[in-house]
Formats: sequence, structure tokens, C-alpha cells
Amino acid sequence: MRIANPIYDVVFKYLMEDNEVAKLLISTIIDQNIIKLDFMPQEHTIDLTKKSLTVYRLDFKATIKTGTGEKIVVIEVQKAKFSSDITRFRRYLGEQYSNKENKDLPIIGIYFLGYSLEHVKAPVIKVQREYINLATNKRIVEREKFIESLTHDSFIIQVTSLHSPYHSEIEKFLSIFDQTEKRENDHILELKEEEYPGHYSLLLRRLQKAALESTLRKEMDIEDEIVEELDNLEREIEKRDNVIDEQDKQLSEKDKLIEELRKKLGEN
Repeated sequence: MRIANPIYDVVFKYLMEDNEVAKLLISTIIDQNIIKLDFMPQEHTIDLTKKSLTVYRLDFKATIKTGTGEKIVVIEVQKAKFSSDITRFRRYLGEQYSNKENKDLPIIGIYFLGYSLEHVKAPVIKVQREYINLATNKRIVEREKFIESLTHDSFIIQVTSLHSPYHSEIEKFLSIFDQTEKRENDHILELKEEEYPGHYSLLLRRLQKAALESTLRKEMDIEDEIVEELDNLEREIEKRDNVIDEQDKQLSEKDKLIEELRKKLGEN
């Protein structure tokens, strides 16, 4: 089965524009029953004419079914290509906290990384808050609106670490991002449909349809060009920083030598 590579922003956007697909993907990642999922108005959308864009962001408001009823949460989905994009992650998350429409609503962050973390190599990471009574060191089960509105759980997906063998159901589900299955200049992934349970079919069909969209394929070409330019820019910046560091080191050694000469002259 040939599907469009969802690591591309244009394909990911196409995937998440289908409400049922977005609901399936997000609910599987956060392991909660989403009853309703709505796009939230946002200023930051993909624009392939702007070559500075490296973080793609989608905001949702979700109604989740709980054991005691329902709760509404904000779900922030961000996808980044470079490790230097952490500042944008923080800025976008800060916008969610400052948004008056999100007042008192818990926030769940989902981050798709197109690069590897430095120390942790797990493909899917859950960062979960706990309330701890420091007097007893015991976990507090009850939840408070004040705490929920000021802190958040998050899920990090390292796309570069998603590859066979998969060690959990969630890893298998997210194997639609497995970059070891790339074909045709990175645009196409080749998957074995029979290895996926029936409830994955909605998502797979959407990506299969995307692979046949000529407009999307052209936009993927443009995205390749943008990423290549950004890669070159980052390499140039790194090279320049290395030159500056070397110059600073030489100046420091020169200052040290001058200081030593002054001391010798003073002794004479």
C-alpha cells in the first residue's frame, strides 16, 4: 500500500483536515475517548511562500469522555523539523495560555519531532503530571482547576525513532510515519496493509488518497526545496559560529600572552 509521507507539512495538514481522522489520531495518542473535536481559529498556518517556517501547528478544542462525565481540553499539535525550533514551541504554547478563550481549560501538547532528542531515544514519550502531597509523599488523585489550567501533559513523538520492530500498539499505529519505508524521493511510504487492524483503515485511506493528489505532490517538492535551504542556512550559521568561537579563543590566548609579558616587564 502506497501512502503520502505524513512527515510533510502539506500531507499532515491534509490528514488532519478530516475531522474523523484527526479524532482517531489524537485520541489514540492521548489514549482518551474524544467525543467531539473542533479546529480552533489560529494565525499560524502553513504558508509555502514563506521560507522561514519550520514549525507547523494545529490547535483543537476537544470534548473528552471521562469516568465521571465530560471535560473540555485544548489540544496543541506541533510538528518541527529542527532542534532549534524549541523557541517556537514555547512561544506557541505561551499563546495558548494567554488566549482568553482558553481560560481555565487544560492544555495537552502533542509534539512530532523530525529530529532525534539528545538522550532519550524512545519513539513515543508521555510527560505526565502528578499531584504529590509533600507531607506524606503520597499521590493526590483529585484534580483542581487552578493546577490544571497552569500545567499540562504532553506527548512527544520522535519520528526518527519509529521503525520496526514496534514494541507497542501506539508505536504500530504511528508507524505511518516510519521513514525507513520511504520511496520515490521521500514522498511515498510503502506499507503492508494487511499488518494494520481494521480501525486504522480511515487514516490509511486518507493518506492513500493524498498520494494520488498531484497538487500535494507539487507542494511536497516545494517543501523539499524550503527544507534544503533551511538546512544550508543552519550549516552556514554553525560554520560562522565555529569561526567566531575560534577567533574568541585566539583573542583570549593573545590577551593571556600580553598579560604574561606585562608581568615580566614589571619584574624587570
